[in-house]
Amino acid sequence: MDQHSFFGSREPHPETLSDPLPDPPRDAPAVSRAAQPEAGAMSADHHDAFVERQEGAWRVLPIEGRFELVYEDGNGAWSVRRLQARELKIGPGRVLVGGADRDRDGYRGFRADRIHRLTDRDTGERVERNILDWLTRRAEGTRRARAAALRKAAGIAARRAARTGDGSRAA
Repeated sequence: MDQHSFFGSREPHPETLSDPLPDPPRDAPAVSRAAQPEAGAMSADHHDAFVERQEGAWRVLPIEGRFELVYEDGNGAWSVRRLQARELKIGPGRVLVGGADRDRDGYRGFRADRIHRLTDRDTGERVERNILDWLTRRAEGTRRARAAALRKAAGIAARRAARTGDGSRAA
């Protein structure tokens, strides 16, 4: 199975598609800024890469980061790829990191076992060993941070609803 059939199609990832919704205000909580358009606005081949989900035997975790990968393809050719990572797919015997390949202008998946070096372009951290473990920790951290942000946003919304529901502070 090639990376295109695994990740859905050869079409661009939903982030590169035109978004009919306006950008939220800059002072809006991060959770609302990261929200995707409704599922009907996206291609049927793509799913929301911002939440953890299960796809058959595969666990899909969100991951954030701008990485430079030294990657070996199936033919043994090495290349350097710049990736805006979006998801980590953990499945039977294989782990793939998916995101926007900046140089090839499309959504791509890369097998973690074929990455020889990973550099975090934001922090400068360079990983040459245990790359799979590093990616898994990074994705788990992203998942926990997003879950905490969603819980916080839900708590804020519940408190606002409680305040306006009693009529004492309604605008």
